[in-house]
Amino acid sequence: MRRQMTDERSAGAWGIAPARPRASAEEVHVWRAFLDLPPHRVEKLARTLSSDEVRRAEHLFFSVDRLRFTVARGVLRIILGSYLGIPPDEVAFAYGPHGKPALPPEFDEGRLHFNVAHSLGLALYAVARDREVGVDVEWMRPQPVSRSVAARFFAPIEVERLAALPEESQGEAFYRCWTRKEAYIKARGEGLSLPLDQFDVSLAADERPVRLRTYHSPADAERWRLWALQPAPGYAAALAVEGSGWRLRRWTWVPVRRRVIAR
Repeated sequence: MRRQMTDERSAGAWGIAPARPRASAEEVHVWRAFLDLPPHRVEKLARTLSSDEVRRAEHLFFSVDRLRFTVARGVLRIILGSYLGIPPDEVAFAYGPHGKPALPPEFDEGRLHFNVAHSLGLALYAVARDREVGVDVEWMRPQPVSRSVAARFFAPIEVERLAALPEESQGEAFYRCWTRKEAYIKARGEGLSLPLDQFDVSLAADERPVRLRTYHSPADAERWRLWALQPAPGYAAALAVEGSGWRLRRWTWVPVRRRVIAR
């Protein structure tokens, strides 16, 4: 897996981001970051974290999870700081009633929106201006799909579509469905107050945008656009964005020896 990740870094679809990216209402930016870094880089990122983030890392049982959490949060701070023009350790967070992270109003008047997801050694960050975003990524485990999980969480039509596929295709389809539903839920910022069986998404691999149908409020499907992502081999991912009229830009975060932030 480590070799796959290294090779994927050179893929042309994910470019290297500018040092000072600019957020606009016409673009949505998705960054990917590989979380397994050398110890000296992890230590540098750890110094940017708040005391609360340090405690959260310490509560994780496995050391690899602690390291990856530290890197994921440190990279988030660097990315947001690059938009805001401030050092990463000065970035602060607020949280919605269901736990969705956001920037407090004093940062860019609260107009910069973001969302984060990570799985195994890969993290995705979605950033947009004046529109909500949600992102999800999952490493696709090689074991067979549990149909009981699908039946418990998916809409009936999704369960039917999944069962109709050849058995060898069901695993990837399951993760495509899961990440698309999670991205939509995360973008809304209401947690599981909206049950996952109250809307359905398409399972096709190459469909962009992804079709969304909402039972709780049929008009809500028109408010959002779902986009399938391919961040690295062995992963499924999806992006949910509020509104239309935007274009997607995909970047790979690359650690540098020295990053100068304009004050």
